[in-house]
Amino acid sequence: MIIEPKYKGGILLTAHPEGCKKLVEKQIKYVKNNKSYNGAKKALIIGASSGYGLATRISLAFGGSKTDTIGISYENGPRGKRTGTAGWYNNIFFKEAAEKEGLKAKNFVGDAFSLEMKDEVIKYIKEEFGKVDLVIYSLASGRRKDPIDGETYISALKSTTGDIVGPTVDLKNDTLIQQTMENATEEDIKATVKVMGGEDWELWIKALLEADVLEKGARTFAYTYIGPKITYGIYKDGTIGAAKRHLEKTAKELNKILKEKLSGEAAVSSNKALVTKASAYIPIFPVYATLLFKVMKEKGTHEGCIEQTHRLFLDMIYGDNPIIDKEGRYRPDNLEMEEDVQDKVNELWKQINENNFKEISDYAGFKKDFLQLGGFEVEGIDYSKDIDLETYAKLIP
Repeated sequence: MIIEPKYKGGILLTAHPEGCKKLVEKQIKYVKNNKSYNGAKKALIIGASSGYGLATRISLAFGGSKTDTIGISYENGPRGKRTGTAGWYNNIFFKEAAEKEGLKAKNFVGDAFSLEMKDEVIKYIKEEFGKVDLVIYSLASGRRKDPIDGETYISALKSTTGDIVGPTVDLKNDTLIQQTMENATEEDIKATVKVMGGEDWELWIKALLEADVLEKGARTFAYTYIGPKITYGIYKDGTIGAAKRHLEKTAKELNKILKEKLSGEAAVSSNKALVTKASAYIPIFPVYATLLFKVMKEKGTHEGCIEQTHRLFLDMIYGDNPIIDKEGRYRPDNLEMEEDVQDKVNELWKQINENNFKEISDYAGFKKDFLQLGGFEVEGIDYSKDIDLETYAKLIP
């Protein structure tokens, strides 16, 4: 089967296994060639198959303290003419690389929101893994079945201050278009907080505590995004912002609990704007990202997921140079938020239109990053080669 990129809006529908493998190897090579740190011994990453979650797992295993890891994700393997998801292959290739170096790398594929998954993971920790000293919460999902009330909630990417009209990119047709972000209802806000807020993170930490599978001094972090004023309409003042405020509130509550019980820590890390499964789908945001990439690449400060994540652990979480704001958030987005960077982005934002957006932004870089989410546009891969999906279907994540 010849596998080509197919996508709808900001969602890739296909994945190329050889491209995914190459990208996992590239991230591993980066951290191995960088400085290392003395970090976690055993880590649980909830949302581990792509983006910041995958980068976290790679940094810990190959650039930290040779961390044993458990990764949880909801992915699909190849079936018939369906290629399966990129995260399915990322899980497989990470596990292969980690086990070659004598590390434990257990993958759980299923619904991380469910009580059954929590029970299954805790059972494994008790029987085969050993107590965990780091928990990362990095789930990206548009829906969640609440394990308590049994209701399924679907998040809504909407405004809370009235309809917002702004530019976004049509990746399929390589054009700049105007998009309307509608105003949210109270139900929209509630559902988004249910899916993207801190409720499930809290359920995980309390379940782990009750089962006594967290080490003394255990730490937990969730990833978030704050962004500049340009993005406030879709983030800070949107349904996402309501969810992220709930996430931050949860962090403070968990921090009190972990500090009291284990002398541990809970916090959020505000990460840089990048192309991830979650961010590529958000209206209007892609235009800001294309301009940001342009400015930061010219300045020499642009980072991808692995560069940013490794710096977060090397310098901040396990290093001597943490950047923590007054709200207690770790801020590896500091390079994005530098005044000169934002001034230049604001200047370009005023100029961008459907005729010049490819020239004054890094649209080409943004789209390449988007396609690489599925293992496409990777150097050294022959995309005209026939891929035997049945061979990959036999591999177990």
